Order: sequence, then C-alpha cells, then structure tokens
Amino acid sequence: MVQDTELYRHLLGIVAPWTVDRVELNAKERRVDVWTGHPAGERWPCPECGLPLGLFDHAEERVWRHLDSCAFQTFLHARVPRVECPQHGKLPVRVPWAEPNSRFTALFERWSIQVMQQTDTAAAAELLGISWDEAWGIQERAVARGLAAKPPLTLRMMGVDEKAVGAGQDYATLVYNLEKATVEWVGEGRKKETLDGFFRTLSLEQRSAIEAVGLDMWDPFIASIYEHVPSAEEKMVFDRFHIAKHANEGVDKVRKSENRELGASGDPTLKGSKYLWLYRRENLPEMHRDRFAALQALHLKTGRAYALKEALAGLWDYASLGWATRYWRRWYFWATHSRLSPMIEVAQMVHDHLKGVLNFFAHRITNAVAEGLNSKIATIQKMTYGIRNRDHFRTAVLFRCGGLSLYPRTPDNPG
Repeated sequence: MVQDTELYRHLLGIVAPWTVDRVELNAKERRVDVWTGHPAGERWPCPECGLPLGLFDHAEERVWRHLDSCAFQTFLHARVPRVECPQHGKLPVRVPWAEPNSRFTALFERWSIQVMQQTDTAAAAELLGISWDEAWGIQERAVARGLAAKPPLTLRMMGVDEKAVGAGQDYATLVYNLEKATVEWVGEGRKKETLDGFFRTLSLEQRSAIEAVGLDMWDPFIASIYEHVPSAEEKMVFDRFHIAKHANEGVDKVRKSENRELGASGDPTLKGSKYLWLYRRENLPEMHRDRFAALQALHLKTGRAYALKEALAGLWDYASLGWATRYWRRWYFWATHSRLSPMIEVAQMVHDHLKGVLNFFAHRITNAVAEGLNSKIATIQKMTYGIRNRDHFRTAVLFRCGGLSLYPRTPDNPG
C-alpha cells in the first residue's frame, strides 16, 4: 500500500534517488521486509572519486537489519547499482542507509553501540537479536571508524602500564592520555619493542610535545622512552602508587618471615594480620584499630617495616624538590640501616630510579587515571567472562575507554 511505503520511507530514512517500492509484513515470524528501488537513468557517483557515472549493472540483492518497527524485526532489501569508473573500475555505489560491508543499517548500528556501551557483548547481542560475532563486528567497525576520524594525536601527559590478557603471562601494553582519561593505544606484550611500536606512530614533533610520562619502574618501557622521547630523563615520572605497592610488598615479606619465626615457638601474634599492615594509617577501619594498636606496641619487625612504609608515603606531601630531597635522604638512611632486608631492597630500588621518582615534583602527575581505567578494563573483562582474544581485548578497551567518535553517519545525522 502507498501508505506503508511512505511510512517506511520515513522510518528508514530513505532519501532520493532511492524509493520504497514494497513492504511485506509476516505476523507469524514478527518480521517486516522492505524493498527499495530507484528511477531509471539515474547517475551515480563513483564511491572512490565521486565522478558521476551511468548505471553499469546491479549487484545481487543485499539485506540489512534495521531498527525494529512495532516490535517486528525489520529488514531492508536492495540491489545496489554498480558503476564502471575509468580510474577505479567496476564498483557498487554507496547506499545512504548503511556503511560499506555492513549487514546493518547505520541507525541500527548507532542503537547497538549505545546498548553495548551499557552492557556486555553477550547480553547486548541477546537484547538486539543478533549473534555474538555480529556484535563484535559492530564494535570493531565502530573502533575503526573512530580511529579513522581521530585528529592527529596531541599527547602532553602520557601514562604507560601493562594489563594481563587472559591467563598466564599474556600481557598488553596500554598508553593513556592522563589529561583526557582515555586509552590512546593498545599493543601486544610488554617488551621494549611493544612500546617502540606506539612511538613509531608519532612524528618527532608529536614525541617532542610529550611533557611527562607516568610509568612503573619497568626497564623495557624505560629503555623505549629514552630512545624515542627527547629529554626523556627529565620527563619520566615513576608512579607513586607503584612505589607504594612495592613498599607494601616489602612489609608483607617482613610479616611472613616474622610470622614463621613466631609460629615456630607457638606464638600466634601475627596470625591473621596480613591485611592490617597493608592499610594506610588513616584508612584503617575502626573495628581493627584496637588490635592494630596492640600489635604496634609490641615493637615487632613488621611494625618497623610498616613505619618505614608510612614514612615513605610522606615524601609526596612536600611542595618543593629541595625539601623532598632532604626528606628522602633521611628516609633512605633509616631504611638502609633498618636490618630489614625487604625494606632495604625497596629503598635501593627507589634510589636506583631516584631521578624519575623526584621528577614528580616538577610534573605532579601520577598514574591514578591509568589505574582508574585499568579498573574499568577489569570490569569489562569480567563482563565478557575474560577476554582471551587479543584483538577482542583491544577492540573492547578502545570501544569503551578510547574516547572515540564511534557512531556511523546517518541521513539525519551526517556528523
């Protein structure tokens, strides 16, 4: 009926020279099929160069899934015209309702992207009535579209970290924009060559524009930054939260050793106290404070290690490099004379990377943004029951954390 074809012309966003020729409704299958056509004698632009050309022939009929209409799955059918360009040969023209190589209309993909931004891939696929592979395909096209539309990278405050992908020693390297709180790049592995791959995507001008790089004290990353970032020694900032993690690990090693010594004589003093020593003093829950105070009063080796850990955290409270350096020297002397091997190791590790540690007072950056994004990525991995496919991992991270423009163009929204 004319009313049906006119209705679906508006619903599907069909624009001239395309027309809606036929609509069929299958109530049993809860499905609507819409066929499009075009006037004879129409000239079509070459999809590569835009040269107006006459019709050469038609490709076989294609079908695109569209947004549901009245709770009925809706499918658009068309035989796409082909043109013969003197420069580019025989090619199908671009249709206004879908992107090349997609089995979905642009409006359906826009809606799918919104759904997948809010839930995991499997749940989104079920809600949308598509397969798991089709859902990943929509995400992959969205990421490719976003990367293609992305302006040249301006990265002033950079973060670098690694993330486990699946089980075992399978890692990915992630580069963060600490100002925009986005993941800029995902690479396979955590070797020097991995990060080299990111820097090779940048011009010398872009690399020179990097003002600071927050990272852990991971030698392969350090070597890559030295090689590719001008004045790298002044720009690397070894992340305070990673240093705190190393200090916590030192305290725990002291606790384990002392607990074995006490346990050998039947003394259960340190039993069950592991997590108490990992808290910052101000964050210790009220319910544990009495027991913790009692433990500290015993003058345990673990108590001395904890005091060193807490004192090291005080380094970041200083406003000037000069005062921070004086404080560090006093802490370093105390730690290296503590007769606590794990804490001496922490002190030596920081000492060996001291320039990058103290660069904090010039740049005032941390990887807190990166840690927040890592937490979001961990949630993504849980939502997808662990992403073991590296390509899917990269797609999922950039889809949800890349700050990309993901949506395809539609007739009513060409931007």
